[in-house]
Amino acid sequence: MAAVAVGQGTAEGTVDGTGQRAAGSPRDAARLAWVDVAKGLCIILVVMMHATLGTGIAMEGEGFLHTVVAFARPFRIPDFFLLSGLFLGRVIDRDWRLFLDRRLVHFVYFYVLWVLIQSAFKYGPITDGAGPGAFVAHLALAVVEPYSTLWFIYLLAVFSVLTKALRPVPTAWLLGGAALLQVLPIHTGFELIDEFCDRYVWFLVGYLFAARIFTFADLVQRHARAALLGLALWAMVNTAMVFVPTGFPAVPVLANLPGLALVLSGAGALAIVAIGALMSRAGGPVTAALRACGQRSIVIYLAFFLPMALTRTLIVRSGAITDIGWASLVVTVVAILVPLGFERMIRHTRLSFLFVRPRAFHIVGARPRPGAPALRAV
Repeated sequence: MAAVAVGQGTAEGTVDGTGQRAAGSPRDAARLAWVDVAKGLCIILVVMMHATLGTGIAMEGEGFLHTVVAFARPFRIPDFFLLSGLFLGRVIDRDWRLFLDRRLVHFVYFYVLWVLIQSAFKYGPITDGAGPGAFVAHLALAVVEPYSTLWFIYLLAVFSVLTKALRPVPTAWLLGGAALLQVLPIHTGFELIDEFCDRYVWFLVGYLFAARIFTFADLVQRHARAALLGLALWAMVNTAMVFVPTGFPAVPVLANLPGLALVLSGAGALAIVAIGALMSRAGGPVTAALRACGQRSIVIYLAFFLPMALTRTLIVRSGAITDIGWASLVVTVVAILVPLGFERMIRHTRLSFLFVRPRAFHIVGARPRPGAPALRAV
């Protein structure tokens, strides 16, 4: 999951609408680099999950990537929301009109646009040929019930506005209430409510503890050996919690236990922060690739569904790859690379509105900032 609108190089109009500014010094650049790397890891894990589970269903089995998907389950989406909340503090004090432009209108634009695009591709299967009326009803439902993979963008808008509205609430009450919602077994059947209860605490943690998270990343970079030992310990514990059976059908593994799931999610989120910090310190082509994915995570997130579906269908129908693990890996790679290549191809064309919010859809004018990146991650 994981972290999304788009101003073209503006301070407030970044892809995620956070107000994250371009780095002004080498130290600032290093601090932002690990965030991009961590977001890159998160978006890859999210795409991998969808690609792997879908391929497994289509090929009626499981492969080696199913193990990776299961390992990442406790922290994959929590970390994405934590990273998305990191820079909320930079815009939350602004007046409501500006804030809503950056944190609501921004997400609404991309949500509505890509609901229309995804629905157009899936129109037949969704409505079973029931006609335009059914399609309109489907779009109306998408207003109150997040559609398909786009639920993440929907909730980012909800989380942002709600957090600003709840600023008078004492931090302890706000964080405690959000944690309680995550721990309680809330299953209403409505995705908006269920995902809100399960995820809001991590967005709050990113916002409320942003300074401490950046300090933690700095410590990791200064004490790399200790950090690596900590990551090894975390990996062993997470593996045990995720894969060792309990013997109880209601709770097949310990990672599903209320309370413990909250702890595992937090530990995993910090582990991704640590990995991002260590990789950005080390550099290299892999780090550069992950950072590129993180800087354009919204591009991948919005557009991965179509190349993923087409590649999976081609593999299954042709029988070109019979191993489910390798088939899942190919689907994952294609689903990541095609959106990045497509965005680069249309970046300065009339189709750029697919990933860059046009000025006509701003309620507050965007202020160009020379040298700032064109896109930033969710």
